[in-house]
Amino acid sequence: MHQSTITILYTSDVHGHAMPIQYGTNKEEDIGLAKYATVVEEYREVEDNLIIIDNGDLIQGTPLMTHYVKEHLDKPNPMVGIMNQLQIDAGVIGNHEFNFGNSVLQQAIHESNFPWLSANIIHKQTKEPAFGPPYIIKTFNNGITAAIVGVTTHYIPNWESPEHIKELSFEDAFDTLNNWVTYIRENEQPDIVIAAYHGGFERNILTGQATEDLTGENQGYKMMEEIDGIDILLTGHQHRRINENKNNVLVLQPGNNGQAYGKVEINLLKDTKDKWVIQSKEGTIQEFVGVKSSPSILQYLEPLESSTQEWLDQPIGKIDGDMVIHDPFEARIKKHPFIEFIHKVQMDAAEVDISVSALLNNTSKGFSSEVTMRDIVSNYMYPNTLTVLELTGQDMKDALEKSAEYFTIEDNQITVNPSFVDPKPQHYNYDIWHGIDYTMNISNPPGDRVSNIRYHGEPIEYDDTFHVVLNNYRASGGGNYDMFKHKPVVKEIQKDAVELIRAYFEKHPRVTATTTNNYQVVMDHK
Repeated sequence: MHQSTITILYTSDVHGHAMPIQYGTNKEEDIGLAKYATVVEEYREVEDNLIIIDNGDLIQGTPLMTHYVKEHLDKPNPMVGIMNQLQIDAGVIGNHEFNFGNSVLQQAIHESNFPWLSANIIHKQTKEPAFGPPYIIKTFNNGITAAIVGVTTHYIPNWESPEHIKELSFEDAFDTLNNWVTYIRENEQPDIVIAAYHGGFERNILTGQATEDLTGENQGYKMMEEIDGIDILLTGHQHRRINENKNNVLVLQPGNNGQAYGKVEINLLKDTKDKWVIQSKEGTIQEFVGVKSSPSILQYLEPLESSTQEWLDQPIGKIDGDMVIHDPFEARIKKHPFIEFIHKVQMDAAEVDISVSALLNNTSKGFSSEVTMRDIVSNYMYPNTLTVLELTGQDMKDALEKSAEYFTIEDNQITVNPSFVDPKPQHYNYDIWHGIDYTMNISNPPGDRVSNIRYHGEPIEYDDTFHVVLNNYRASGGGNYDMFKHKPVVKEIQKDAVELIRAYFEKHPRVTATTTNNYQVVMDHK
């Protein structure tokens, strides 16, 4: 009887991390596609039966890619160029692929020597998958066939700028995958079915307990439990590390930012009817500790990397006072000068006096006395633009109550609600408001924590309307801020945050750190 092994290597949520460095500090780390390229090259030398997949969120996320889009679009997309050199079999469209707009994405797809799969993103006019085939079949020399079908979280319209996706329809990822797996099993009859899903899990994989609001953003558990015919479910989007075998489906997720990759080994045996049958499948999550970067990839990236570093080291402005974030929790529970600065930038660009912003993650350090582009992009890593919405007082109250869910009380102390940390850190979904005064009492039940909301010293009326500036992610309802959906758009500022901060420093070369204590986060002491 014949035996054979198929090996899958896959990345997900690389987010522009090609170089083995962290741009905020410029320190070397064991991350990035330059190291992954070495791994792939080594596997190619010893493995004939190899499948290589990228599972989405590839082209956005680092200063390298921000700088490329701003200054070097006349050259090929570097992330696509690397994947071409690795000769990957397929890529999957991730939600962040849309962030730079349709033309950047279309250029990347045009330059790719591999298909981009997303069976559930449909062109409104043609009613066909918008970016390529819904699936591909790979046939190996020994006759083994593997189907790879790709789908993407259909929640993208809740986050993305409408002009970036106006020709597209996002169909339910679960329903689409279910239909295509059935079709593939019946019509292609492959030996292996691999589902590559740019999405994650809405429930605990082992217990089935819901881990988030069941919005449809993540449907991996439902796919694993209810779709008959999937052998391997490759996931992403949530930036988790997962390696489980449940319901005879091997599920993986390899983290984010090029810190690790997923590996699957599938052992097959030819049965008496001359049909290949899966005997076992094993997954591992592999890091890059001790892996050397590929010299050819480093050489390929060198011109853009040098230009990026020169751009990052440009001095942009000076700070009088202290805008350094020493404790991210303190920067959220009490107004911090850095957060206030972001509010000033937003209000200046939008010409309104109420602003919503967030400390995006716990690695943000704020600004020291001299600010460079490196400082800006390390604090603001998303290419968000700004939107001014017309909101009612009730909308503002509802949004503040949503933000107040970020906190809970443990051991008679205010702390972070665990649901904002696990299964995926979502500190960016706690908003801080400027231009109004308010109090959050965390001792009260969620939905009844916010009181004393005032504008210009006067209590707000819930049917009054206000013009409020916030980023496009939040304005479209991102983070389950449903109260912002479909609200009147007063104006849109189509420059991203990095450009807006730089422009503010051009107008104000010296900025004084200030703090307006316009809100309180309190609890009732027992």
